[in-house]
Amino acid sequence: MARDYYGTLGVAKNASDQEIKRAYRKLARELHPDVNPSEDAQRQFGEVTTAYEVLSDPQKRKIVDLGGDPMENGASGGGARDPFAGFGGLGDIMDAFFGAATGGGGGRGRGPRSRVQPGSDALIRLGLTLAECATGVDKEITVDTAVLCEQCRGAGSAEGATTQTCDTCGGQGEIQSVQRSFLGQVVTARPCPVCRGFGEVITNPCRQCGGDGRVRARRDVTAKIPPGVGDGMRIRLSGQGEVGPGGGPAGDLYVEVDEEPHEVFLRQGHDLHCDLRVPMTTAALGATIPMETLIDGEHEIEIEPGTQPGTEVVLTGKGMPRLRSSGRVDGRGDLHVHIDVVVPTKLDEGQQDLLRELAQRRGEESALAGNGSKQGGLFSKLRAKSHR
Repeated sequence: MARDYYGTLGVAKNASDQEIKRAYRKLARELHPDVNPSEDAQRQFGEVTTAYEVLSDPQKRKIVDLGGDPMENGASGGGARDPFAGFGGLGDIMDAFFGAATGGGGGRGRGPRSRVQPGSDALIRLGLTLAECATGVDKEITVDTAVLCEQCRGAGSAEGATTQTCDTCGGQGEIQSVQRSFLGQVVTARPCPVCRGFGEVITNPCRQCGGDGRVRARRDVTAKIPPGVGDGMRIRLSGQGEVGPGGGPAGDLYVEVDEEPHEVFLRQGHDLHCDLRVPMTTAALGATIPMETLIDGEHEIEIEPGTQPGTEVVLTGKGMPRLRSSGRVDGRGDLHVHIDVVVPTKLDEGQQDLLRELAQRRGEESALAGNGSKQGGLFSKLRAKSHR
């Protein structure tokens, strides 16, 4: 004869899952061996946990409602019963005594998940010239991503079609199974393979998206690149990523900057560096030389008389914009101009005569060998190193 599981818990046959859970918790707190150590209480505790185990499982509850007993061939058939058999491990034991106030159900009762899920973020690399990084630019980029299905508008079903409660999981979205462990019977749950955890089945899916509510497509997006970006920086385009399943909100699109090297300027942080080649005579006599900068157009460089090779001229505020994390530009770096003095390699006879005359007047007919004692030259440095 089938046992009266509803009567054991003191609930009606049409009781909801929450009503069954509340009745079970109330009785479990009263009959648990730690609270009531009598043999009769332990027997009743085993019956209560068995009843809850059966009625909380949609498949087993269906058998009870049809007049059967799903536990006739189960572990509770005879002999001494594990008093913790109805709990899904330590989590359900703690939940039975401390979870009533919050309505927590451990791993059970999560219910079906929504078809509408947020979309994933997307990442795309974008090559930019140094000038584009300096001034900022609007770039049209093409992305291959998930977009909202225009036919079903994210519903996933054909026009006029409806969804039905999943027969396999009874609309719960998950299938529970019971396994024995040293703690008793452990209840585990996994998403229903038929409805994929949604609790409902689309009877007539949309032909365009196959029930997903979104399709793959290419679309153009305008990326506004601010001045001062650099290699590896990412620009976030909110809501331009992939549309989520079921037409869920789109994720973000991140544009990663791939800065291309420049043939003249070398970037170091917010500063720019470049070489300026000047003739030997210009370095000796001095001059004003026009030079094309990266952002500000032509700028005049003052070469002082007697400028030596490797001299650095700093143009303050002529470098890259300083882009802060807030997206605001705060000033600019500097432009470092490195002077490279060019010594002529081919001289005609007249030019050679002029240089010889200059050398004679300056007393520079031959090279002067010195130990660099006053200037701290190469030989003094080597001598100091050898004496360490």
